[in-house]
Amino acid sequence: MSSIKKILVANRGEIALRIMRTAREMNIATVAIFSEADRKSPHVRYADEAVCIGPPSSSESYLRGDKIIQVCKDLNVDAIHPGYGFLSENAGFAKLVQEAGLIFIGPSSEAIEIMGSKLAAKQAASQYNIPMVPGTETAITDRTEAKTRAREIGYPILIKASAGGGGKGMRVVDNESDFDEQMDRAVSEAQTSFGDGSVFIEKYITSPKHIEIQILGDQHGNIIHLFERECSIQRRHQKVVEEAPSISISNETRVEMGRCAIDVARSCGYYGAGTVEFILDEQGKFYFLEMNTRLQVEHPVTEQITGVDLVKQMIFIAEGKPLTLTQTDLAIKGHAIEVRVYAEDATNNFLPDVGTLHTYIKPAGNGVRVDDGFEQGMDIPIYYDPMIAKLITYGADREETIQKMIRAIDEYQISGVQTTLPFCKFVMKHPAFRLGDFDTNFVTNDFHPNMLVEEIDNESSQLAAIISAHLLKKAASNDGLSNTSENKKASPWKLRRMRNL
Repeated sequence: MSSIKKILVANRGEIALRIMRTAREMNIATVAIFSEADRKSPHVRYADEAVCIGPPSSSESYLRGDKIIQVCKDLNVDAIHPGYGFLSENAGFAKLVQEAGLIFIGPSSEAIEIMGSKLAAKQAASQYNIPMVPGTETAITDRTEAKTRAREIGYPILIKASAGGGGKGMRVVDNESDFDEQMDRAVSEAQTSFGDGSVFIEKYITSPKHIEIQILGDQHGNIIHLFERECSIQRRHQKVVEEAPSISISNETRVEMGRCAIDVARSCGYYGAGTVEFILDEQGKFYFLEMNTRLQVEHPVTEQITGVDLVKQMIFIAEGKPLTLTQTDLAIKGHAIEVRVYAEDATNNFLPDVGTLHTYIKPAGNGVRVDDGFEQGMDIPIYYDPMIAKLITYGADREETIQKMIRAIDEYQISGVQTTLPFCKFVMKHPAFRLGDFDTNFVTNDFHPNMLVEEIDNESSQLAAIISAHLLKKAASNDGLSNTSENKKASPWKLRRMRNL
């Protein structure tokens, strides 16, 4: 077993800070890398050492694996934690790290490669009794044959890129007459986004829920799951609201999903933290979707309901230590919800917004956690994902957690850029969300920008009315004070106190 003394965090912003905080608790030194755009970022100051890795563009900074490894050699770093995004699921980078004699805090490069291809992942998982969405087992090479298979499956179908994620290279086809056009678009986008134009087809589940299972595996063959996360509130196939546990599944389904997730991990010899994703149809049947071979953005909700520090476990596993947790040690306690605070305008199709955080005041209090990487006065750079923070609330049950979230959103003060906070509050108050009657089509079916504009206008009008009433009351009170003989006898301190009420 190797004892890690110094970790380089090959990432930026909130996830870099999140990892460094756990490392500090473990008495492990940290090295930050940063681009020229992130020179004033809090993660740079927090680390024990920091190195500018290049210009703002990711391709010249955070994606430069060769530079990152050289920094590790120069500063006697033992291990690299990639966080999420950037190089976290790059099998080639993980292999280079290992070849350089460094520890990659994540799975093996072989596991990343297998699960990085949706087709390879399905083939690996097929060794076990895991439900799969009906579709092709290999990449499409013959369109005539593919159309025949599509007719057998039944429209609508989904043409899907084998590589990558984030909704890119995906096209829904409602009938055969649209097949060729949508196929060309999917292949082109997949090639542009991932350098791999391979696509396959699946039956399109029209109203799915997105459920994922968090797993941990060590290098000795032990694998456990840490229950599920509900991730169905999405825009552009990317999550905005996540919660644990899910309101949508029974305990029996939870147990079976957990078993399947462990088997998926076992199929590729997985170790480290990872997430196995499933879709749940309207009949309550679930199907394996893919595996993310990294720490997820939404990992805090799992930490809240289990009490397990996932980053700490990743470091222990990377050191070669066996898991000290068993499946029977774990239980769900309470409920947690996370909302992603993006610099986006939900009233304008969630378009990214850029600018300066003129006001940035975080909520606080019992059951509130904020993972962020920004401070008041900082600019939101255009070069990276527009997420400002993750706001997490935790309570004894779902209703309490929702109410904490509404309160926390109201306390969160951000000016200078538009954010998704008003949309997230809209979700929290929506009857479909409260009842669990929602799926991945929530934004399409249950949300319209006008609803948000009206709600914001109503809240602004109510606030203006409250302020006006308060000012009138205060003015009347002051007038009354100045005209009484009692006021003339009052001490200066009493007058100041009364006027400040």
